Amino acid sequence: MTELTSKPAPRTDLKPRIFAWVQDYGVYAAVLALLLFNVLFTPHFLDVSNFRTQFVQVTPIVIVSLGMALVIGTQGIDLSVGSVMALAAALVALYLGYGALPALIVAVIGGAVVGAAGGALVAYVGVQPIVATLALLVGIRGIANVLVPQLVEFRNPDLIALGSSSVAGIPIIVLIAAALTLIMLFVVRRTTFGRQVVAIGGNRSASELSGLPVKRVLLIVYVISGLLAALAGVLATARLQASDPTSLGLFIELSAITAVVVGGTPLTGGRIRVLSTVMGALLMQLLAATLIKHNLPQSWTQMVQAVIILAAVYATRERANR
Repeated sequence: MTELTSKPAPRTDLKPRIFAWVQDYGVYAAVLALLLFNVLFTPHFLDVSNFRTQFVQVTPIVIVSLGMALVIGTQGIDLSVGSVMALAAALVALYLGYGALPALIVAVIGGAVVGAAGGALVAYVGVQPIVATLALLVGIRGIANVLVPQLVEFRNPDLIALGSSSVAGIPIIVLIAAALTLIMLFVVRRTTFGRQVVAIGGNRSASELSGLPVKRVLLIVYVISGLLAALAGVLATARLQASDPTSLGLFIELSAITAVVVGGTPLTGGRIRVLSTVMGALLMQLLAATLIKHNLPQSWTQMVQAVIILAAVYATRERANR
């Protein structure tokens, strides 16, 4: 007689699912929680002027983070973005006499040249991304300070309009950041270039063996990062109505990396989360504003950001290991 034995139901391990959920949706949950906290406990948080201020202040970080997400998606890093912003501010000050548009074009071209230099060092010379872009960080900031050694104020109406005008109540610079986000989302999800970037970040050796133009793609990625950083520098300069290469863009590379990592893009590459990167930037901006409004020192913001970064990296690592 055959005995019937019931097999135990397979045990479902919830831990990998939790880590996957945190990486995919954790930044959205954190933003919602922070919004709810501010609605309940922060006076005047729902004022339109407050939201306008928060979006305007986070715009340069969002734009820089979009380029950084591409770079990190290839297992790279770009530490030069803050210095590129400073260089763009210096070039705007030098060429503003020819008009706002020529000055903007020269500044963006300058950012593209710096990005091309970093991309060439990484793709063709074989220098590690952190080393190549660290050298550019130091050198380009120095060049910007030589070109414009002190703060220069301007009264160009076109540039001022770029930094202060609105369309339907929404600041132009916020609309520019939103448009760039949609463009980057389309590039990553719907274009051959976007798929090549993800493939190279996932396995560079396999991509080379399969015939993908790895070096050219890496070069373009760093050029895009430089272009976006320069554009962020131009918009920040327009909003401030002054060019200050000494302080503009300082440590923004850290804010951009934080936004990308918190948004769920792994430092190991192979995945790019565009919308989550934007949400990561908003989370960091909202967190800083919340602590300031509740009279907590800047050091608290830095400590909380450090904890969030560690948690995001840990969740990414655990998901990858499983």
